[in-house]
Amino acid sequence: MYSNKDIAIVILNWNGKPLLEQFLPSVLKYSEGAKIYVADNASTDDSVEFLKTLFPEVSIIQNSENGGYAKGYNEALQHVSEPLLCLLNSDIEVTENWLDGILTTFNSEAKPDILQPKILDFKNKSKFEYAGAAGGFIDKYGYPFCRGRIFNSIEEDKGQYNDITDIFWASGACFFIKNEVFKSLKGFDESYFAHMEEIDLCWRAYNSNYKTKYVGTSTVYHVGGATLNNSNPKKTYLNFRNSLMTLVKNTDGNVFSKAITRMLLDGVAGIMFLLQLKPAHFIAILKAHGSFYLNLKKVLKERKSLKKRPNYYKTSSIVWSYYIKKKQTF
Repeated sequence: MYSNKDIAIVILNWNGKPLLEQFLPSVLKYSEGAKIYVADNASTDDSVEFLKTLFPEVSIIQNSENGGYAKGYNEALQHVSEPLLCLLNSDIEVTENWLDGILTTFNSEAKPDILQPKILDFKNKSKFEYAGAAGGFIDKYGYPFCRGRIFNSIEEDKGQYNDITDIFWASGACFFIKNEVFKSLKGFDESYFAHMEEIDLCWRAYNSNYKTKYVGTSTVYHVGGATLNNSNPKKTYLNFRNSLMTLVKNTDGNVFSKAITRMLLDGVAGIMFLLQLKPAHFIAILKAHGSFYLNLKKVLKERKSLKKRPNYYKTSSIVWSYYIKKKQTF
């Protein structure tokens, strides 16, 4: 039976002193018994000195470089031995007893391997937060969506997702995983840098018969966009490139027809960015496709070495369902 002392809460930091100052106290206050680490991604501010002075109870792991979310966690978690890992964004406020539902679910007969709590918006606490909401799913063409958030339609929390249920992917903003499972999957794909790497990991987990669940009895509040917000073309580039790579690596069946359809849909998204007078985002999609082509040989090689499992998607096309059929809630 797992208890709080079996949990390592690992917060990745890069020049995030203000966020640590604001949110670390809630983590310390409501995570009694858990081991708390800050993994510093070679910050150039005074984050590390600040932690040493004001939070001496926090263990500091200093990474050799800023390798983004994926490499940052891969490097840091080599130094963590606790059986349960919580990868927690530095811009999250946790709540009282937030670990109770997580531990109860890990200890249940379902024996899940990856968990996610309910993620609400710190800036509007009655609404779900974009990055994860009430658990993630994916469509046939690799487009992710969540219970509580489909594209930019975000639901209000009215208790409709207070359940504990199977999901396809858990949000990297607050991501619980068994240490042995993380290691067996060889961690995150470091070529992603940031964005979509948790979906790739969860897809590989699904294909290896591991279970991912959402725990609606645990709540956290996420600021979101603290590193890259939605208006940043670099985020568009990483999301479109990494999403394509994830689809090709992990999907079963005819990967080429799915990839071609997906790229055509990306083209439609690019045209929508142009109509919205956002040419930088249109260019970001072109660059994402260019990078995908350059990396295709490597991605196909990885695909060959990975297990596959059918019936992963909740709907054939979330784009069709949302934009044509106007179904905007889960």
